[in-house]
Amino acid sequence: MSSSAALRSDRRPTLGIVGATGAVGRVVLQILPMHRHAWGEVRIAAGAEDVGSVLHVGDEEVTVEAVTPEFFDGVDVAVFDIPPSIAREWVELAAARGVVAIDNSTVFRTEPDIPLVVPEVNPRRVEDRPRGIIANPGATVMTMIDVLAVLHSGWELTGLVVTTFQAASGLGRAGMARLHDELDVVHGDRELGTRPGDVRRLVEHELGSESPFPAPLVLNVVPFVGHHAGEGWTSEETKVRDECRKILDLPDLPVSATCVRVPVVSSHSVTVHATFARRIKVSEARQALVEAPAVVVLDDPDEPEFPTPNDVVGADPRFAGRIRQAPDAPTTLDLFICGDNLRKGAALNMLQTAELVASTL
Repeated sequence: MSSSAALRSDRRPTLGIVGATGAVGRVVLQILPMHRHAWGEVRIAAGAEDVGSVLHVGDEEVTVEAVTPEFFDGVDVAVFDIPPSIAREWVELAAARGVVAIDNSTVFRTEPDIPLVVPEVNPRRVEDRPRGIIANPGATVMTMIDVLAVLHSGWELTGLVVTTFQAASGLGRAGMARLHDELDVVHGDRELGTRPGDVRRLVEHELGSESPFPAPLVLNVVPFVGHHAGEGWTSEETKVRDECRKILDLPDLPVSATCVRVPVVSSHSVTVHATFARRIKVSEARQALVEAPAVVVLDDPDEPEFPTPNDVVGADPRFAGRIRQAPDAPTTLDLFICGDNLRKGAALNMLQTAELVASTL
């Protein structure tokens, strides 16, 4: 048994973390000490290659367990970051054993009887969990949903057009490793990128064509995230549409997304063109966002001051800037938003949701 068992209190629930050694799982362990007060025992599980190793939650040493049905005995709430191919099996098994399961995969997000929760936007949804399962939104939507919710509450969102700029870490450790490998390959060659296909030929020659990305990411952008979902749209683009609609409770909201992978290690960015039912002034929108607890406004074109993914990595809030309006479009607003896709985009949101659940037990 892990040393954390000694700290268990009967008044506090037990938290399970499944997939603790992945990119998101490691961030969960990193930020958990700031949320440790909510939990008695903390138990962690991961793949066979990590079973028996010791990880740290603050000053605690916790031994990695195997993912088995017995792991969930005594666990009250579990957060999952495991591949979609196995998520349904293990999440449903945990729920069947009485665990409230919070899943970060794509498997349950659009199912009508599974709540999709952002604590700052729709916290009461955690109470309506008929299957004992709560879905965590995708990191792309998490980058902008707090901003959209604030503006929707004041001016009634009626249409949304977005372009995303998604970091390599959106594909976990494999994505980050591939980007760094590609950077190593092109390092020092200042002629690269000046001839058609030269980057692709070099990267594939040195690293092979097997890659988590459909094209080289280094010195490039890749306008295809996910898989083809029909009629030219990718699965990531349909996820943006469906998840925004569900979280904001706007089932008919027109949403058009173009999702692009960019050579950034971590933190997603999104350009937003939002249309509202009422006239919206830039000054009023900026003030509403300044007052929002989970949003930081960096917006001074004279400095110039604006958010970039490199500057916000490791931070919990979402950062908004480039807030502007076309003179002939009084009901629309354009802005640029950045957020750490591994923190609030995944790990922190799951922990915040888990705490909300704990308060209902």
